[in-house]
Amino acid sequence: MTSKKNKARAPRETANNKKFKKKTSVLVTEKVEFVDYKDVNLLQRFVSDRSKIRNRRVTGNDVQQQRDIANAIKNAREMALIPYAKRVSQTRAGRPPRDGDERRERGPRRDDAAAATEIEPTVDSLDVGIEGVEAGIDAGDVEVVV
Repeated sequence: MTSKKNKARAPRETANNKKFKKKTSVLVTEKVEFVDYKDVNLLQRFVSDRSKIRNRRVTGNDVQQQRDIANAIKNAREMALIPYAKRVSQTRAGRPPRDGDERRERGPRRDDAAAATEIEPTVDSLDVGIEGVEAGIDAGDVEVVV
């Protein structure tokens, strides 16, 4: 009798038994034997547009190649040959209102309207008065309640 734990660990039979072609590394195609941190053109291929090191799955490197690439990129960053991060300027246009989206066409929210129409303090409520100051009450001790 199989328990639930054994069923969970059993390999799943999926209908998607697709064979995929393994990616070949740039290092293999160009026959690079040693990854040098000074070779910026090579290292840029393994870095995304935001200067992140790409995965093995994306680049097709094996474990040792990926380790060498990562170390070379880190050394090149230390030597200021490659930036740590690039600023990507992206201008995003406002989204056009969707059909039936009433929130875009309405005025301010109820909270915003309530904040705008709050009771404004008057001079009388903030005025401590000469009598209070003469009685020895400092202005810092007075608590103003609105």
